[in-house]
Amino acid sequence: MENRIFSNTHVLSWLQYFSENTELDLEHVKILDITRKNKNLIPAVEAHHSVLVFTEAGHADIFYRMYNAGLGDCTVVYNEGSEPAGPIKQSKVADMIDRGINASAGMLILNEHARSTLKFGMDNRAFAYGSVRYVGSEIRSIILSKMQINEGKNICVISGESIAVEAAISDGEGTVIAVEYNSSDRETLEDNVGQFGLNNVEIIDHVDAETMKGLPVPDVTMLVASASMEQEMKCLLSLNPNMDFVIYTLDFVVAASMPALCKSLGIKDPEIIQVSVSKLTSKNTFNNQPAPWLITCQAGE
Repeated sequence: MENRIFSNTHVLSWLQYFSENTELDLEHVKILDITRKNKNLIPAVEAHHSVLVFTEAGHADIFYRMYNAGLGDCTVVYNEGSEPAGPIKQSKVADMIDRGINASAGMLILNEHARSTLKFGMDNRAFAYGSVRYVGSEIRSIILSKMQINEGKNICVISGESIAVEAAISDGEGTVIAVEYNSSDRETLEDNVGQFGLNNVEIIDHVDAETMKGLPVPDVTMLVASASMEQEMKCLLSLNPNMDFVIYTLDFVVAASMPALCKSLGIKDPEIIQVSVSKLTSKNTFNNQPAPWLITCQAGE
């Protein structure tokens, strides 16, 4: 077992402490140890009514980040010190934004407005402003569905900034490798990672054996078709011969050429669909959004 700051014994002692001093319902509590790599606090609090968080000292802006993410009304239940003992305190996140964490300890975060559904298709206005032109939320929802995201899946996203962000929020136990060739787009993605408090996103600037070295092997890759697509797919298949792919393109010629490309890479029977979204305007006319082709395929079948 890995060496951890909070052992099972520590976790149980904090659970007992909070159960004795609060009306904690153990059936609904989410336990989150953010001293471990890739653990996202803000998405967990957004999705659960009760989160028992274990953290080490040194998070100077932890409550400010939560407040900035719209969680200022959440209640923090805590004590002073690093042991589950002594008087218990309660404060709103909004009243703690100038405080940091000065000891390794557990704290209970209560969010009465927690959502209970999977968060696919976020409004584009929720993302950081920058150089990226985000895909429409309806199209993004379909792409994420095609990726079949579940807890613990490792994901590679190439030139799909908002896809990487939503995948990281939904998959708190896995790693998202986000590939951004453009430096301005990387900066925008970094802003989004900070804005949403994501610790499970690894950003690289291209795909090859060297940049992928030491990173988790992806189970699924979503990529925007480009001139480097074939090289990217070959590299990823060398890492995982059973890779799932979801490919986005607005180019009919590229979409039509995908069966031949897949066959050359040993991938059988790709599914190719076109998605069209129209929105009613204030003038009672329909505004047609770009209609991409989505190609889904699995190697090794």
